[in-house]
Amino acid sequence: MISIAIVEDIEEIREPIFEFLQTQKEFVVLFASGSVEEFFDTFDPELPPDIILLDIGLPGISGLGAIKLIKEKLPKTEIIMLTVYDDANKIFQAISSGASGYLLKNTPLEKIKESVIEVANGGAQMSSSIARKVFNYFNNNVSTDSEYSLTKKEKEIVAQIVDGLSYKMIAANLGNSIETIKTHAKNIYKKLHVNSKAEVVAKSMRGEI
Repeated sequence: MISIAIVEDIEEIREPIFEFLQTQKEFVVLFASGSVEEFFDTFDPELPPDIILLDIGLPGISGLGAIKLIKEKLPKTEIIMLTVYDDANKIFQAISSGASGYLLKNTPLEKIKESVIEVANGGAQMSSSIARKVFNYFNNNVSTDSEYSLTKKEKEIVAQIVDGLSYKMIAANLGNSIETIKTHAKNIYKKLHVNSKAEVVAKSMRGEI
């Protein structure tokens, strides 16, 4: 089962998400907090959540400010931003800091469920409107020359990582084994000097690939 924690200060938003996810057989919802500070006071270091649904506009430490703090303490925990903000700057900040997903609060509950499962399986997820902003940002900031010398296959894999696909899905799309895709991914990470899919997406958004 996928373990989840929710950090959202507005009860009218937090509770319906909590109650819905709690009823899904794929998940165990560990707890829901109203702030980052409350999250750090509540979580069990020996039982960290697999996924955190994290708001941006929180009292005290903001969601954006919390991403690196959470990743330092819980490096294996994936973070999905769940927010009302859809401007490119905040999207970029979240992904650059290590978030694996970015969903708007009006995202249907079933889509939130699908996104949590996808991120837990190694993918990255964005609302469709957010994905369009990333696409536009990428198109407007593409470098004509790249210092990283990615192969054609590696560029195809990067494009699908940016689209939020898991290694399993990329392998199916490109007709390779998942182990082959993982090997390519390791080479991509080495060439780009990154350690996660989120950082690959961030470099793409900066037009560096």
